[in-house]
Amino acid sequence: MSELKEKCGIVGIYGKNLPISKLAFFALFSLQHRGQEASGITTSDGKKFHTHKGAGLVAQVYKEKDIKNLKGYIGIGHNRYSTSGGGALDHAQPVINIGNNFALAHNGNLPSVKALEKFLSSKKMLLPNRSDSELIHDAIDFYLENKKSLAEAVKKVFPLITGAFSIVMMDKNNLIGIRDTYGMRPLSLGKIGRGYVIASETCAFETIGATFIREVNPGEMIIINKNGLKSIKITKPNPRHDVFEYVYFSRPDSILAGKLIYDVRKNFGKTLAEECILKVDAIVPVPDTAIPVALGYSEVSGIPIEMALVKNRYVHRTFIEPNQKSREKSVALKLIPLKGVLKGKSIAVIDDSIVRGTTSKRLIKTLFKAGAREIHFLVSSPPIRYPDFYGIDTPKQKNLIASNKTIEGVRKFLGATTLHYLSLDGLIKSIGLPKNQLSTSFFTGIYPIDLKERKKEVSYDVPKS
Repeated sequence: MSELKEKCGIVGIYGKNLPISKLAFFALFSLQHRGQEASGITTSDGKKFHTHKGAGLVAQVYKEKDIKNLKGYIGIGHNRYSTSGGGALDHAQPVINIGNNFALAHNGNLPSVKALEKFLSSKKMLLPNRSDSELIHDAIDFYLENKKSLAEAVKKVFPLITGAFSIVMMDKNNLIGIRDTYGMRPLSLGKIGRGYVIASETCAFETIGATFIREVNPGEMIIINKNGLKSIKITKPNPRHDVFEYVYFSRPDSILAGKLIYDVRKNFGKTLAEECILKVDAIVPVPDTAIPVALGYSEVSGIPIEMALVKNRYVHRTFIEPNQKSREKSVALKLIPLKGVLKGKSIAVIDDSIVRGTTSKRLIKTLFKAGAREIHFLVSSPPIRYPDFYGIDTPKQKNLIASNKTIEGVRKFLGATTLHYLSLDGLIKSIGLPKNQLSTSFFTGIYPIDLKERKKEVSYDVPKS
């Protein structure tokens, strides 16, 4: 139900005698939840690149002939949500150089690109209106043009990249994956036949029949070519995993930092049940993210679950709509209440987050209209009071409802009988990782990666309760 735009989804595959383009297609299909604006695949047969990109969902972008034309034994793919530099097809990835011998796909966002721009400007290579992904690409391409290997070029450019990133890239013979020092954006390594796959989430491995090996470490570069696999530690890791991967973004069957997302979300529900004791007739999860949360809450509280909201699978996620009016209309089409189940009942509605609050308000109104007597709204994350700069397209801080209203003020706006957020301590306990290994900037305003010139966009004059 969240109104947040997700990061992007990326995949890289290397293997002789593997159907690279078909595997990339199905991997991107499994990562569709991470990007719905555009998709692209680039492959190499050792001599030339083959690329296909398009706007829309994976199933819409590629036809069978497109997959057949993507020949080769190396490939990278990308599903896009724009966090900077425009949307749709304008900046669809992979990004490919003029020489058609280097391609890159990036998941994440850079709050500052000044170092990259300064470098490219000094080399007279700075082009107008380049996205952060394109700037990274152009800087690496400079070193390639100056006869450096791809691995050497990456090591040179890595210190210039300020922000959160997982990147897969390729030349005609090498596949490389890198992850930022903080590991903020997920990236994992798998084995398939005699080849390898690198992907944003481990769920992609199951889809294509690959075996999960491990996560790519923060600050690590993975190099895959005819000589096999090589790992290089570029910087000392300083993990700060993005908690919203656990709250919302990642698929429940993915593993992040050794934690199964499904288990973590179930823990959210168990902790919520400890923090918020309610006497209601039923728990109603907002599909799909909140379902494991509801299971956990029900297990501890003993309150039964009712799937009283039916999801229309053919309506895209509400947050991709271009404006609030169309977003609200999409909510009405997407979630249908079961009046017979709701009539006269006191219910606890569980959702993953509240961003602007407008879609949650409409949902609560709809549930009351359907006959619910009381609606207690439970949220499996703390109040979102601060914008993100690391790959999640949050609204401006002024549009974050919890940045402007107390919890009671949010409740009144929503029209809920009561409102309860999972505490920050409860969130951290439920994830099961040390607090200093998590990025909680949404909730705390503490940013582990220097925002540089964008610090001025953050206000700390927010409600404390």
